[in-house]
Amino acid sequence: MASRRLAIAATAALIGTLGTAGCSASRGDSDSTSAVAGGAAPAGAGTAQRHTGRIGAPGIGDPDFPNDGNGGYDVGHYRLKIDYTPETKHLSGVAGIEAKATQDLERFNLDLSGFTVSRVTVNGAAARFARSADELIVTPARMISDKAAFTVEVTYAGEPKPVRDSSNLGTYGFIPTSDGAFVTCEPNGARTWFPGNDHPADKARYDFEVTVPEGVTALANGEMVGSPATSAGRTTYTWRETHPMASYLATVTMGRFELREGRTAAGIKNVAAVDPRYSGSLDNLYTLSGKITDYWSTVFGPYPFSSTGGVIDDFSAGYALENQTKPMYGGFTPGDDIIAHELAHQWFGDSMSIKRWKDLWLNEGFATYAEWLWSEHKGHASAEKIFRTHYSTSADAAMWKYAPGRAKPEDLFNDSVYTRGGMALQALRERIGDTAFFKLLKTWNAEHKYGYVTTEEFIALAERISGKQLDSLFEAWLFTPRKPTTW
Repeated sequence: MASRRLAIAATAALIGTLGTAGCSASRGDSDSTSAVAGGAAPAGAGTAQRHTGRIGAPGIGDPDFPNDGNGGYDVGHYRLKIDYTPETKHLSGVAGIEAKATQDLERFNLDLSGFTVSRVTVNGAAARFARSADELIVTPARMISDKAAFTVEVTYAGEPKPVRDSSNLGTYGFIPTSDGAFVTCEPNGARTWFPGNDHPADKARYDFEVTVPEGVTALANGEMVGSPATSAGRTTYTWRETHPMASYLATVTMGRFELREGRTAAGIKNVAAVDPRYSGSLDNLYTLSGKITDYWSTVFGPYPFSSTGGVIDDFSAGYALENQTKPMYGGFTPGDDIIAHELAHQWFGDSMSIKRWKDLWLNEGFATYAEWLWSEHKGHASAEKIFRTHYSTSADAAMWKYAPGRAKPEDLFNDSVYTRGGMALQALRERIGDTAFFKLLKTWNAEHKYGYVTTEEFIALAERISGKQLDSLFEAWLFTPRKPTTW
């Protein structure tokens, strides 16, 4: 996510001064249900303790977000068929899910917020289902055996409702706009438009079939398959992301867009789209997205996906989000620092994903540091100079009281996660030297491409490549709630 939610302007102002242009316990197996298919309670209701070993947990196991994601299975592929009408804000959907059980399953959950579910099938047979808050509880006709592949299909409809968070998360998820929708889902807004396993620890491939009124463009992750097909005043767009993707990075943003398509100098497909209000920014978005993608490929390693680009929509989100292959800019023209940040996320956060939200600095600290590297590359302020400017702030500043290596669920996108996270990387660079540091960045990406990463793994790799003991450095910068004085 770009440079702190709701604080993009402040970040650009800071960089400008340096001479550069300017994301409770688990409910257990409770059976508090509503809207049960056929009026019956799900199989096993009231007997959760008896069947715990065969019931998928209602959370994936992230203690900070205990009800996000689900246990008992791993999703490999989503096939999402969406029909949306902006005038009525009505969405009809059919979600096909291909998964593999990680235990025997008599029952499992999917994350889904709102909507009326009319039908659920598992392996083609009708399944019983119930609702409990943002959980869709599914009971297959037959138990699914451990390690067995299975399919789920959910038919649902209604008006999508985005998440409106009163802390620093803002509004996210499926956000209806006058001409379509702005879809940015970090950290757990995918459930606002499709049922699934809504946590970055379960990545999957995606196919999107999106039908909208003629004249509206639908943009999703990956690349378009074929050409849009129009019939009876409605147009269907098909997109496919063949690389693993976290649910919060999935998008089906829709509206009246101006597009520019082509390839970067290195040959990567490049797609830029802007709302007509930002038509003057289209060429710059396209050109910068291509140049920055190609440059990061020389710094971080080969670009991990098949296309790059970006989208500017006319919704004042106050933030940008690194949607895989199509970063979203909500209601503003991004400077090259913000574009550099979001495209760095294609490596740090998208290709390599965190298993638990507490490690968010691995996404945001790295993308923030990428802004500083871009400034350095363009001959503006060096990363070292930007580091020193931040370090000059008073020891009483709020940033020093928040240890970024352990992101807090109630303040996930705190400035410290970004800025102190980036400063930790500069401190590391100064400690181990440029040769080892930039080898570390490439090795980190190469060894974890499309996979999952933790802070502990990064520290171990930094020590292996540098041959230095770095505990004190990371303890000072990531885990101590005060301004470092030695490291």
